Amino acid sequence: MKIEIKLRDLKRTVEISRTDGALRFVVDGRSLDADPVEIAPGIYSILIEGQSFEARVDTTGGGLRVSVAGREYAAQIVDPRQRNRYRGGAIEAEGRQQVIAPMPGKVVRVLAAAGDVVEAGKGLVVIEAMKMQNEVRSPKSGTIERMLVAEGQAVNSGDVLAVVV
Repeated sequence: MKIEIKLRDLKRTVEISRTDGALRFVVDGRSLDADPVEIAPGIYSILIEGQSFEARVDTTGGGLRVSVAGREYAAQIVDPRQRNRYRGGAIEAEGRQQVIAPMPGKVVRVLAAAGDVVEAGKGLVVIEAMKMQNEVRSPKSGTIERMLVAEGQAVNSGDVLAVVV
């Protein structure tokens, strides 16, 4: 897949391919050894040419904000196929998705059940942490295969709350 990424006034062309299960990146014609792993929703651990980075990606508010090594970047992905397909909406995750608790807390409301059909962005669970309630949303449209928590249950950061297929 070939995409263009716009960071401020800079435009970068990124080609992403999969070979023997490994991802291969070519940025502006330069091959780059990178191994990204999503460790929690919107948080990635990326090994780039032997150096480890943590990237936080926030897609709320209609923009794309990426924080790496204490610096924040506003980015825009320019991909004509995605723009036509989603018409400006959020890009959905694909395949089976585990919905992960972003923080430790207590489940105060379960908004969906196994077998429910949900849209991307629909709230599934509300977690209370430090007297604040946080709604955890579905990363994709699909069916809830399993709901693994109940109201009143304590959860840790990284616990699987539900599975959406």
